[in-house]
Amino acid sequence: MADPTPAADAPDPPIRVMVVDDHPMWRDAVERDLVAAGLEVVATAATGAEAVARFPAARPAVVVLDLQIPAPNGVEVTRTVLAHDPSARVLILSASGEQEDVLEAVKAGATGYLVKSASSKELVEAVRRVAGGDSVFTPGLAGLVLGEFRRLDQAGTEPQAPPGERLTERETEILKMVAKGLSYRQIAERLVISHRTVQNHVQNTLRKLQMHNRVQLTRYAIEQGLDETDGADGAGGVP
Repeated sequence: MADPTPAADAPDPPIRVMVVDDHPMWRDAVERDLVAAGLEVVATAATGAEAVARFPAARPAVVVLDLQIPAPNGVEVTRTVLAHDPSARVLILSASGEQEDVLEAVKAGATGYLVKSASSKELVEAVRRVAGGDSVFTPGLAGLVLGEFRRLDQAGTEPQAPPGERLTERETEILKMVAKGLSYRQIAERLVISHRTVQNHVQNTLRKLQMHNRVQLTRYAIEQGLDETDGADGAGGVP
């Protein structure tokens, strides 16, 4: 009898994406680029109201979202869709790189922020990374976000108290690297483990700390001073 084909050989389903932008030409161009790269655009919207209405049925893994759209704006849409589905990811694609816009989006729960000068290749890579659990920012903006978290901490913002379930040594090690801004792939390379293993450790850490995304996790790590400590030096080990 012939051996059945292993389930592991089945290709991963394409990433489901929703594109929200009130400029038809820009919205169509983003959709074409994503589809050409093998992603599945399951819905588009021109206003915040359309985005909120279409999100539940579309079930996108990633929402590519402009900030300046007819009401509700991108920040409010981010809050609303993540309240409906905390596992979704929001990637802001905006003409604005202003500090206030970036920070408001991140505080609402966005895990990525690109300015519209980004190339098609950068956009596609950002969508894939955000879907995989990474935070992605246009160069220069990541430092801005981390700097704001440090400022809030120094101003006396109360850190979130960790629940009773303790982190493992490996989870703490990875959390330190997250606080320093390393991508999951960079962490995997340093620790000589798989990208999937890093994702699993981060998901366990999020569950234990009762958080929903990497931005919240990064802020927690900074509040705990983990970005200041000497994390793993790249030595390999068993996860």
